[in-house]
Amino acid sequence: MARNTLTPDQIVRAAFQLLDEEGLDGLNTRSLGARLGTAATAVYWHIKTKDELVRLAGDAVWSEVELPDLDTMDWRPAAAAMAGSMHAMLTRHPWLGQVFGSHLLYGPGKSRHDDHSLALYEKAGFAPEDADRAAATVFVHVLGSALGAAAQVSLTRRLSRSGDPEKALADTMAAATEVAMHFPRLRERLDGSAAAEYAAAPDRTFEFGLGTILDGFEARLTKEN
Repeated sequence: MARNTLTPDQIVRAAFQLLDEEGLDGLNTRSLGARLGTAATAVYWHIKTKDELVRLAGDAVWSEVELPDLDTMDWRPAAAAMAGSMHAMLTRHPWLGQVFGSHLLYGPGKSRHDDHSLALYEKAGFAPEDADRAAATVFVHVLGSALGAAAQVSLTRRLSRSGDPEKALADTMAAATEVAMHFPRLRERLDGSAAAEYAAAPDRTFEFGLGTILDGFEARLTKEN
């Protein structure tokens, strides 16, 4: 691909595909140039720094979050749908959780999401300042719930570079279990028939937490009205 035919959109799309495969540490101009079929330096004709490239890629994935129609849906199912779509997006792109802690993110994709979220909670009946708090509460819950999956992907990728990731994880889990068995509530959950259920519990944490948050919102709105 010749330099003068390269576009910023092509660069950004290639960047977040590379991020999906290699993580934040794997994003560099040489790998990006190889993916685009161009010289690494050609990227800088369009996007000047790696930080800017990460910001653009980080904003682009927000367009994947589905925004429910607030004219046809009640606020609570709309909130659940929007939070679920955001959670799925963060799980598909585990590097984004890393980026939140290391880069300043902004752009039309995230602003579109945030504006719709505020409209949703205003429709529910919250005053603007409480709509801000409600939207932020759900946002933090979704982000925190998705970090576990992101950390697992990142850890597996790192362990793969140095050996057998499955063996390393199994050895670590065995060591962690040995330590946990000295504590009564952890021992009860890890020992015997309850172990499988305990191991599966985190899979339901997102839904449990979101439902509890929305229950609280609903109770608050009922009390205020």
